[in-house]
Amino acid sequence: MLALPKQRWNLDFVHDQMASGRRFRVLNIVDDVTRECLRAVPDTSICGRRVVRELAGLIAERGKPGMIVSDNGTELTSNAVLAWC
Repeated sequence: MLALPKQRWNLDFVHDQMASGRRFRVLNIVDDVTRECLRAVPDTSICGRRVVRELAGLIAERGKPGMIVSDNGTELTSNAVLAWC
């Protein structure tokens, strides 16, 4: 079976901190087939509503993927994300 772009997007967070000690996160949305990072969203706090807003914008730009996968992080299992799904 030929794997095509937009079959599966993957959501994941990475965490780090600046030299000042202030923590930040980056929401990465990656196309699993092409390995392209479709969007990287840095911020000090990313809630479920923000995840939905970023996904909706990305889908408006690129079209809807076959599926979206993620871990069970609190931002990704929030009421906002579950209602959007």
